[in-house]
Amino acid sequence: MKRSRRRPKEMMIHTFGDESMSLEEKKCLPCNGDIPAMNLQQIKPLLVQLNDQWKLVEEHHLERDFLFDDFATALDFVNSAGEICEQENHHADFHLSWGKVKVSIWTHKIDGLAEADFILAAKIEKI
Repeated sequence: MKRSRRRPKEMMIHTFGDESMSLEEKKCLPCNGDIPAMNLQQIKPLLVQLNDQWKLVEEHHLERDFLFDDFATALDFVNSAGEICEQENHHADFHLSWGKVKVSIWTHKIDGLAEADFILAAKIEKI
């Protein structure tokens, strides 16, 4: 009987690029729901690669407030971030108000975080 070399599903971590690449250089790959949400041990090394204004909320999603001088600039930011989301085929939630945009990111299909969420956050913070 042949033994499988694959790790059990609950331990499998998908990566989307060379490990030496920065998060913003990697590409988001669509999740089909076949991976578990990341645990805190898996989240921490990715979280430290983001600007410290990104907050981890209940080990479920990333959240950050971006501040602007007016509504028009905040709207421009949302449109630019939306273009990145379309390019990556991975979509954040945006709450737009006067001079402020709250961005929330998580992988809905697994109801938690995956590496793609950190990749998207890194790309958005470069705007």
